[in-house]
Amino acid sequence: MKCPYCGYTESKVIDTRPADEGERTRRRRECLRCEKRFTTYEIIETTPLMVVKRDGSREVFSRDKLLNGMIKSCEKRPVPFSVLEDAVADIVAQLQNRLEREVASAQVGELCMEKLRGIDQVAYVRFASVYRQFQDINSFLEELQGMLELQRLGEPQPQESPEE
Repeated sequence: MKCPYCGYTESKVIDTRPADEGERTRRRRECLRCEKRFTTYEIIETTPLMVVKRDGSREVFSRDKLLNGMIKSCEKRPVPFSVLEDAVADIVAQLQNRLEREVASAQVGELCMEKLRGIDQVAYVRFASVYRQFQDINSFLEELQGMLELQRLGEPQPQESPEE
């Protein structure tokens, strides 16, 4: 860190504290040449994740948009909000751990459907019907048959809660 008094580039950290509710780190430093003290602030640089939509347009990834889509799919279903929040957090972590800063909306949708299939089958079908834009009853039926086949092959399926 460059000293604001003499320009020397070497300093030692005397004190470190979180600032702005943990969003920044405040460091008190001492120049190794002139021994004057100064304060610096560090922030984590984040690069926004961009979603490439079907039409080729791009928009900033929105965690809230993903969560709202999952909430809508689970409407009137016995799915706790905390389960959806955890699923969204897992999807966001998977996307942020990728090396690419752009992700196709199709990949986001597939991750979401994968999570919903393990949470609630009805919510999964609701989401898939909108996401995959089923054109007729046959395409919808194909999706349901795929789910039944997975169930027959022994893939664990979520337990349905009795309606209240």
